[in-house]
Amino acid sequence: MASPVRLAATEDPGGITGWATSLMESLGAPGAGAAIALENLFPPLPSEVILPLAGFTASQGDMNLIAALVWTTIGSVVGAWALYGIGALFGRERLIAVAAKLPLVKVEDIEKTERWFAKHGTKAIFFGRMIPIFRSLISIPAGVERMPLGTFLLLTTLGSAIWNTIFVLAGYRLGEDWEQVSDIVGTYSTGVVAVVALGVVGFVVYRIMRPGEGKRRA
Repeated sequence: MASPVRLAATEDPGGITGWATSLMESLGAPGAGAAIALENLFPPLPSEVILPLAGFTASQGDMNLIAALVWTTIGSVVGAWALYGIGALFGRERLIAVAAKLPLVKVEDIEKTERWFAKHGTKAIFFGRMIPIFRSLISIPAGVERMPLGTFLLLTTLGSAIWNTIFVLAGYRLGEDWEQVSDIVGTYSTGVVAVVALGVVGFVVYRIMRPGEGKRRA
């Protein structure tokens, strides 16, 4: 008899479900962690599919529930740490140099963002782990601004553990109906993307109406 995990993948063998299932079949709970690490690096990979699937797998006895929670959180931290490293390597000076060459973007926009991050960065890292897309991107400015690594890892671990636990346990409790979680969070993710798109459009309109060179402060 085919394993429950493999049966879950047959509905979408060529999609995200099939890919995540293959990792979990091959590696077990570390496979779920690897999938979540990649989801952090490539935001289009949806954690709202991977996490409930890991919970469903645990409910069928093919994975230990605690191991699923631990490994998915490790995956979140590893993925965020990699993006933090990218931000740190890129650095503030390069970011400003690139911003100065981009159309519609002023250097003062970067400086305003820096001031905002200095004031709200810890809250952004913690709560940002629970917002699609933002969850991945927030690690980059943390690296650029060289947030203390210990603080970054602690906040990332706590925020990711909360987010992951909610969805892994939801998949565990729903069992074969785990995909209901994906449908609900998919609507939430669509709303976030819509808000971001509106923000980008608003920024472009504002810049077109308020042209001029931004100057870098000493």
